[in-house]
Amino acid sequence: MSYKTFDKKDLEFLKSLIPQEDRILYEDINEEYSHDELSGTSSYPDVVVKAVSTEEISAIMKYAYENNIPVTPRGAGTGLVGSSVAMEHGIMIDTSLMNHILELDEDNLTITVEPGVLLMELSAFVEEHDLFYPPDPGEKSATIGGNISTNAGGMRAVKYGVTRDYVRGLEVVLPNGEVVEMGGKVVKNSSGYALKDLMIGSEGTLGFITKAILKLLPLPKKAISLLVPFPSLEQAIGTVPKIIKSKAIPTAIEFMQREVIIDAEQYLGKKFPDSQSDAYLLLKFDGNSTEEIEQTYDAVAKLCLEEGAMDVLISDTEEREESIWKARGAFLEAIKGSTTYMDEVDMVVPRNRVNEMVEYLHALQDDAQIRIKSFGHAGDGNLHAYLLRDNLSQEEFEKRMLYAMDKVYAKADELGGQVSGEHGIGFAKKPYLKESLDPALITLMSGIKKAFDPKNILNPHKVFQD
Repeated sequence: MSYKTFDKKDLEFLKSLIPQEDRILYEDINEEYSHDELSGTSSYPDVVVKAVSTEEISAIMKYAYENNIPVTPRGAGTGLVGSSVAMEHGIMIDTSLMNHILELDEDNLTITVEPGVLLMELSAFVEEHDLFYPPDPGEKSATIGGNISTNAGGMRAVKYGVTRDYVRGLEVVLPNGEVVEMGGKVVKNSSGYALKDLMIGSEGTLGFITKAILKLLPLPKKAISLLVPFPSLEQAIGTVPKIIKSKAIPTAIEFMQREVIIDAEQYLGKKFPDSQSDAYLLLKFDGNSTEEIEQTYDAVAKLCLEEGAMDVLISDTEEREESIWKARGAFLEAIKGSTTYMDEVDMVVPRNRVNEMVEYLHALQDDAQIRIKSFGHAGDGNLHAYLLRDNLSQEEFEKRMLYAMDKVYAKADELGGQVSGEHGIGFAKKPYLKESLDPALITLMSGIKKAFDPKNILNPHKVFQD
């Protein structure tokens, strides 16, 4: 599809709408707006607008729709698959200034926020009111709008679910500029198609999220973690389904290996609390009292020992808890710092196939002749594998990386998995989504896109679009 080339007339319209010069970037657009955190996808927008209201976004979308100008939504730019990169240039709308918490409704246990609110800001705010927003993706500086657009998950998904489970309502600007409300504060809703849920995970291709009503829970009073070393990763992962089947449900179940822990130690300049094993499970339990949590984790600790665990280390002090989870939270940046460049595979497989996937990744290193490091959420089968460039030339890295990615996604499909667990598809992973889905499903998605955005101006070339 051809688009109108952005010109001075279009710039004058934006300036008439937004008189503050510092909110429109045209000639000196910062390099960071040309890419996201990791994907390697790069393209500059013609103009960046830092919007402050739904009304501004509505007016921009209406003008863009009438003039056939592509628009790219952008939050903090922490994505990993190129979802917020302006592939057709045009107008980029930055929501970082739309960062206000609009309402805390303690009677309905909801909070209403603008899309530019950061996850860490939201979490801190609600905890001050003894409330809890469970979604916990690793990148705490991501925006809520971005989390909703990718249906972000995180480490607490095994007990609490993902972002979709906590979005009650959305205010959305459609591609033609019309503003609509989807959902609301109601707990139950069987009123027509679930358009709100369709918007979640759509990566900014169907509408522009300008407000979100989020569900909250009472804040658990206590949290205790177990760090469980195993003789092998196979034994560690093999224990996970048995934990899930037990009556105890941990908040999180993570797996980690010594090679990634070493990267985190070097990155943070701090030793990990334990060094006796090459494979660990990290489990977290929360509740309203220490006694309640102890009753829960005691059975799980015994189960782990019965399954061959070398020890069960209880993280029952704030200092120990912080040291373990800070290391876990640093894995991505630590791996990134250990090489010259990397790309990521975010696949998800059934929980009982995680070990097969990890073993396959280890064997693939020799086959593809590329270093691969992995960690992930053992409790929900979501693995993060990182392909490292090291000293390879760009050409050789891309050749080996693409070979490895083809193999990984094919293996995930063979194991009954999917190409993305929580990071989305964006621009970078489109070919793998198309290969993994029935063509009839791609046709359905294409029809949905046309119904929302017949001119295809909103975030083109993302998810499945050519």
